[in-house]
Amino acid sequence: MAQQARRERAGRERAGRERAVRMSVEQPLWQALTAYRVLTLLYALSLYVYAFEDYHHPLGAGAYMAVLTVWTALTFRMVSSAERCTRRFLVGDLGIAVVGILLTPLVDTHDRIADGTPTLPSIWTAGAVLGFAIKGGWRWAASASTVVCAANIVERGGFAQDAVHMLMLVWVASVAIGYVVEVARVSERTLARALRIEAATRERERLARDIHDSVLQVLAMVQRRGAAIGGEAAELGRMAGEQEIALRTLVSSGLVAPPRGAADADARTDPDTPAVPPGPLVPADPEETGGGPCDLRALLAPHAGSRVTLSEPGAPVILPAGAAGELAAAVGAALDNVRIHAGDGAHTWILVEDEPDAVMVTVRDDGPGIPEGRLADAEAEGRLGVALSIRGRLRDLGGSAEWISAPGQGTEVELTVPKAPMALLNSSKDKGETAR
Repeated sequence: MAQQARRERAGRERAGRERAVRMSVEQPLWQALTAYRVLTLLYALSLYVYAFEDYHHPLGAGAYMAVLTVWTALTFRMVSSAERCTRRFLVGDLGIAVVGILLTPLVDTHDRIADGTPTLPSIWTAGAVLGFAIKGGWRWAASASTVVCAANIVERGGFAQDAVHMLMLVWVASVAIGYVVEVARVSERTLARALRIEAATRERERLARDIHDSVLQVLAMVQRRGAAIGGEAAELGRMAGEQEIALRTLVSSGLVAPPRGAADADARTDPDTPAVPPGPLVPADPEETGGGPCDLRALLAPHAGSRVTLSEPGAPVILPAGAAGELAAAVGAALDNVRIHAGDGAHTWILVEDEPDAVMVTVRDDGPGIPEGRLADAEAEGRLGVALSIRGRLRDLGGSAEWISAPGQGTEVELTVPKAPMALLNSSKDKGETAR
């Protein structure tokens, strides 16, 4: 049931991201164009009514205005989105505007036209041109603007100064809007691609952490035990070692490098020393740990033992279950490294500090320490214990992991998780992405 609930939750979040991506940045432009066509139609009708008696053929002008009104009403929804606005509609819309421009000298007087009286469709014509700009970009806008300019020149009977001025404004504005729309579409596709890559990378990191905590360490154990037993077991160990190398390469090849910072390196792993299977990991999913606030002390208590000293506050250290589980799992990975590389005789101290704005867990051992540069070398070799099981977990929670070590002086790992963004993880571990 818990697994099914997680799948349903992930499906809902993916659907939400897809809806956000499908929300085109140009949609507000279509909405503005719809309103523009209605308002300019009312303006053109007002001009016609105001100058009704001045027209040479007022009834002819009225017939065109009726056609323009019906066309605008019937095609109201055609300019509400890119899907509805087809090429055929755009050509028809431009045709209505051009017919109105060329019809103006037939129904209006020569004196009024010479004085610069607007054409029958007036500024409604710009809406037809803007439709081309939003639908097809600046090239379509330039073509439609050129047709309108030519029709206006024919209507005026030459290149009148005021007409040329207005036509150039329409031409430049439509081309500029078309260019902006093209840039917006490219930016939208780039953003959608970046979101998909980020989602895929996060999922790959999550799977890689699980693989490192289980499969890789089991393969390393089989390789070591097989070599120790010999015979057929040695061959089995050799095959397990080959599969471990192949799997490490597959896991590390698709990961995004973590941010650079202090102690930005990988686990204290030695390439010649295979790992041992980890102890049981604390569940990191909110549903598996109760779903609500969780006391971190309860998750760290099983680590205490004769060789591990746990020091914690007297009051509960409350974190959302997902964050507490991830932090406890990172502590478990740090203890695994101590067992592997400091030896069974090493002593480890775990200190839990509940600060006002963060929870800090320090894991310190008295082992041989880490040679300088060893962590970076381990990561380059594909050994991702720190990059995935420790640093990767805390990075997803908005936290950090710092290493302080010197040869012969032990190692100290400081794990920090901020409290402020953790409330976002109450409903889902995946929502911890926003803690960045």
